[in-house]
Formats: sequence, structure tokens, C-alpha cells
Amino acid sequence: MGLIDFVKNVGKKILSHDDEPAPGAGGPTPEELANLQNRKKATALVQLVQASGIAVEGLNIAVDGDKVTVQGKVKTQEDKEKLVLLCGNHADFARVDDSHIQVTQPAPEATYYEVKSGDTLSKIAQQHYGNANKYPVIFEANKPMLKDPDHIYPGQKLRIPAQG
Repeated sequence: MGLIDFVKNVGKKILSHDDEPAPGAGGPTPEELANLQNRKKATALVQLVQASGIAVEGLNIAVDGDKVTVQGKVKTQEDKEKLVLLCGNHADFARVDDSHIQVTQPAPEATYYEVKSGDTLSKIAQQHYGNANKYPVIFEANKPMLKDPDHIYPGQKLRIPAQG
């Protein structure tokens, strides 16, 4: 797919304020601070992916400002899409480059949907499948990012599988 856009400043920050280095007199330059922040964010994303249960062989994540580049090999297209969403749905990031993720069992791509104010999974299911009761399909397709079908937020990106 290439570059997937996300809404920046929506969702949780990947690092807490305690993880943010403070500039000081005689300390690192702004460029050195930015590079350190990028490395810390990349490390936090790797830990998040590892904790998610998504199996990624040769996982490597690089952060450059608001862009995340993900490399590795996953079994399914679904795993690839979940990996992209897991990395992109954070306040720090506006784009995820997935062009370096290999899929061993290719399948049709799901649709990405950006949550709007007032949306519910039922409303999204009605729009995409013609049946509001198919919201569990969307919920399941977005685990482990979603823990509760009632906790979605405007600007969040979700996977909408082709078949409902």
C-alpha cells in the first residue's frame, strides 16, 4: 500500500512526559534531542507490537518525526493491517510506511475507515455492510487495538474487512 495517513494529535501519545528529555544548557542539541525522541518512540512501538501478540519476523521500526516506517514479515494481510494501525493510531504520528512489510499469505486488503464524531461500530457496520448487527466483525478485525466496542474516538483509523 505504501504510506497510510493518520490524523496527527489524535489518540494517546506513545511516550509519557517522563520519557521526554528536557533541553538544558550545555546539553544535547535540538537535533540530537529529536533523534533521541525518534529512537525512544520506535522502541516504544516495538514493545507495543511485541505485547500485542501480532507475530512479526524481523521486526524493525524507525521513526522520523511524525512518520513511522515498519519492516518485517507477517503471515497474513490482516496482521499487516493491524500492525499499521497499532503503529499509526497515536497522537505522535501522521503517516505509516508499510511498503517494507512482507506478507507470506497474501489476501485482499481491507478498507481503512477514519472514525468521525458520533460514529459507533454499529453505525459503521450499517454503512459498510448494510447491517448494524455486524459491528462485532469490525470489533474483531481491530483487536488488539480495540479492547471495548464502545471505546472508539474521532480520527482513529479502523480496519473494515471486505466481507461482513
